[in-house]
Order: sequence, then C-alpha cells, then structure tokens
Amino acid sequence: MPGLSTAQHASILESTGAVNGWEGSIRSGKTIASLIRWAEFVTAAPQGHLAILGWTLTTIQRNVLDPLANLHPSIVRHTRGQNIAWIMGREVQLVGFSDKRSEAVIRGLTLAGAYVDEATLMPEQTFVQLLGRLSIDGSKLFFTTNPDSQSHWLRRRYLARLRDLPDWRVFHFTMADNPSLSPAYVEAKRREFTGLWYRRFILGEWVSAEGAIYDAWDPDTHVIPWEDLPPMRRLLGVGLDYGTTNPTSAILIGLADDGTLYLIDEWRHDPAVAQQRLTDAQLSTRLREWLDQPHLPYPSDLRPEWLFIDPAAASLKVQLHQDGERRVTDADNGVKYGIRTTASLLALGALHVTDRCEGFIDEAPSYAWDPKATEKGEDKPLKVADHSLDAARYAITTTETYWRPWVDDWKTRQETSP
Repeated sequence: MPGLSTAQHASILESTGAVNGWEGSIRSGKTIASLIRWAEFVTAAPQGHLAILGWTLTTIQRNVLDPLANLHPSIVRHTRGQNIAWIMGREVQLVGFSDKRSEAVIRGLTLAGAYVDEATLMPEQTFVQLLGRLSIDGSKLFFTTNPDSQSHWLRRRYLARLRDLPDWRVFHFTMADNPSLSPAYVEAKRREFTGLWYRRFILGEWVSAEGAIYDAWDPDTHVIPWEDLPPMRRLLGVGLDYGTTNPTSAILIGLADDGTLYLIDEWRHDPAVAQQRLTDAQLSTRLREWLDQPHLPYPSDLRPEWLFIDPAAASLKVQLHQDGERRVTDADNGVKYGIRTTASLLALGALHVTDRCEGFIDEAPSYAWDPKATEKGEDKPLKVADHSLDAARYAITTTETYWRPWVDDWKTRQETSP
C-alpha cells in the first residue's frame, strides 16, 4: 500500500487474530493502520452486530470516524451525536465507555466485530464483557492504545502474556513508523513531553508513574512579577477548587497577545490559616468581590469570562446562582488529561505564572504521584496540598478549545524562527 511504512503494512497483513492490537507512542501511525484494517474487515465481516467503542461519542468521532472519512469520504456515513454509523455500508453501534451504562449496552449485543479506541481507558470489566460478546464465528476485535502503567490490567492480564494467547496479534509502533512526520515535528513533540509522559508517549514504554508530576517546573523560568504581565487578549476564566475544611482556591487564566497562557491572579481561603470556616454564602460574597477587582497591572476592560467550578461543589454553585452570578459552569475534571496538558504547557514554555498565584507556586514543587495507586496500576496524584493546582487544572483544561489554536500557532512560530 503506497504511503504506508513497512510496520504499518505488516500490521495490516498480519492482524488476522481473534484480537488485534496496535500500541505505542503518539503519532506513530498505529491508528491509520488499524483503521485501514478495520475497514477491510467490515467489508467481509460475518453477519451480526458491529461496534466501535471509545471514551465518548465525541472522541469516537475525532479519533475514528473523522480519520476514516479522511481516507475516503464514502467509507463513513454518520450524523454527529448519533450512536449509529454506517461504515462500508454496514451498520455500526457507537458506544462510549466513560458511561457506566456501557457494559449493559455491550451485554445486550452478540458481536461479529468491534474496534476499541484507547483501550487502556476502558474499564477492565467492560473489556472482559466485550471479549465474551464476540461469539460469532469469524468475529474479531481490533484496538489501539498508548502505553500506560506497567501494572495496568491490559498489560498485566494480556500484553505480558502474549505467548499464552495464540489468537492475539499485537504490534508495537514508534514515531519512526509514521512516514508522514517531518524531523522538525518529531523534535517538537520530543520537547513537548517530559518525564512519565515522554517515556510513554514518545518512547512508547509501559512505565509506572513515580516521582514529581510537574518535573519541568522551574520558578526561575515560569514565574514572573505580576507587574511584568504582557498584554492580554482574553481573560478566559477562573478555575475554582472548593473546600470546606480544606482550602478553597480560585485561579484566573489569561491568553496573551502572543498566544501563550498566564495564570494571572489567585484568590484563596485556607480555614486552617485564617482560623475561620466560611459558609457558602460567605465564600460566594468574597469570591464575587475578588472577581470584580482589577486583575491586570494596566488599564483594561477585560474581565474574567467564566467561573469553572469543581463539579462536586453543588452547594456553592447553587449559592452563586442565587447571588446572581451567571458565569458559573462545571469544570472539566479529567485528572490525567488535565495534568498531562498542564505538564506539556510548562515544558513548552507556553504557560507562565505571576507571583500573585502563591498557592500554585507553593504546591507545584511537591506535587507527586501516589505510590499506593501506582501499585494498583493507576496514575493518581497524592491528594495533599493540591488545591491551587486543581484550580489551575480546571481553568487550563476547560478553556482548551479557546486557547489551543493560539498556543499551536505560537509553538509553530517558535519552531520556525531562526
């Protein structure tokens, strides 16, 4: 097949097992190879239900359906948001496994074939259920994934035991296996990730989380005086981590004219330090007073556009609405994704912090992975002194749709400048 690397071509020809997997680094070409093989399979699949499974319908659209359509528009027929697609003329069920009800959906199907996007994100019981539903003669499962912990159930129960699983075919990919990548792009991605994420996403290793989470954090590089804040394009919003006995922290994120991000200002109430616990009404009053204050060291009409709150803080959200605050919405609380995004921005130099964000500056150096969770194959931070870090993560992740094009453009300019 022209345009494919040797590894991609081989994986398409050799993925003849009952279970076929593509794993390895990001942008390594594994997804395109797996999708070509999936489309080939669908044309000749036995009669029965077919399914594509991913974290959400949105990620299935982005990671599976859109790339299939890019291969050729006639491959896919789908209305965005619907849980049915037509691929090569066959009806395919779309199932998001972030929903706990997904296992029940799978339990009701007898499958002739299935494709799983990012298998490490799938709950183990859902994967086991899926294997049990592929009961039609000639049925096959195809999956892709980036590496995760050495103790992750997918590696421990299956990938580390391939000698005992003769019906499994698994192919390892690195960026060198993707012929469409330029050397400059590969080098840019190598700079973007550090520590754990570098080993998993660039080297394609299955490694456990350990040590500092924000290992690229350097106060001398990332912290600037508030008075030196550059011109801002937008004050995108405030991330708020809510506490009753623990601190409540709010951090404002801004998009600078040059396309980089700044944590501009912080409001924080720590009951242990203040010797006073605040009610929701008191928190709402003080927070709204802070929101209405000037946050830039120069005259500006810009104001925080949104207030992103921990989804669990239902009582405070109700109080803020009762007090007339209309900028409130739930924060994106995808912990691993938020941590990875923040770590990448710090490593790129696309995120800076003013000296007003004292809580973030104090917490960042000691933010570490939980060794007990690591033993269970999970990536979780220690839940100690992380309130400002969580607030910043909410602000960064929830506003990504707005800032991502600007940061990507800034990154391109950095890479191409002499």
